[in-house]
Amino acid sequence: MRRLYYVGLVIAVVVLDQLTKWLIVSSMELHEYRSLIDGLLSLSHVHNRGAAFGILSDADLPHQAMLFSVLSLFALGAIAVYAFRLPAAARLPQFALALILGGAVGNLLDRMRLGYVVDFVHVYVKQHQWPDFNLADSAITVGVALLILDILRTPQPAPGRKAEMAEAASPAGRTD
Repeated sequence: MRRLYYVGLVIAVVVLDQLTKWLIVSSMELHEYRSLIDGLLSLSHVHNRGAAFGILSDADLPHQAMLFSVLSLFALGAIAVYAFRLPAAARLPQFALALILGGAVGNLLDRMRLGYVVDFVHVYVKQHQWPDFNLADSAITVGVALLILDILRTPQPAPGRKAEMAEAASPAGRTD
C-alpha cells in the first residue's frame, strides 16, 4: 500500500509533463521563443529528436526514434525492477526513482507518438545557452540528484564488515 504513493507520483509527473507539452504545442509555433525573464529564461517550442538535452539530435541515425524508444523501455524496466526490490520504507530513493520513471515515461510517450520529444524551457545567460528541456527532463534530473544525495548520505560498510553487519541485523544474531 505504501508504494501507491510512488505510483501516484509517477502518474502525476507524466500527466503534468504531457499537459505542459500540450499547452506549448497548442499556443506556440515551432521554434517560437517568448521571453519570461530577459537574459535568463524563455519559453520555447522545439522538437528534440535526440536523447536528453538534445544529445545526438543531429545524428540522423536510421530509425533513431525507434532506437531511443527501445533503449528507454529497457531503462524503464530496469528502474522499475530496482524500485520494486527496494523496501518501500526507503523513502528518498523511492521518491527519486518515481521522479525518474515519471520523466522517462513522459518523454517515451512523446517519442513513440510523435517521433521526437517536445522541449520548451530555454535557459541562457547572454551568449551561454543551456539546451532546451521539459518537465520530464527536470524530474529525471532531480531524481538522479536525489539518488546521488542518498548514496552520499548513506554510509557504506567496509568490504569485510558486510557479513558481520548482516549477521548483527538479523533477529538470530541479536543479543539484546
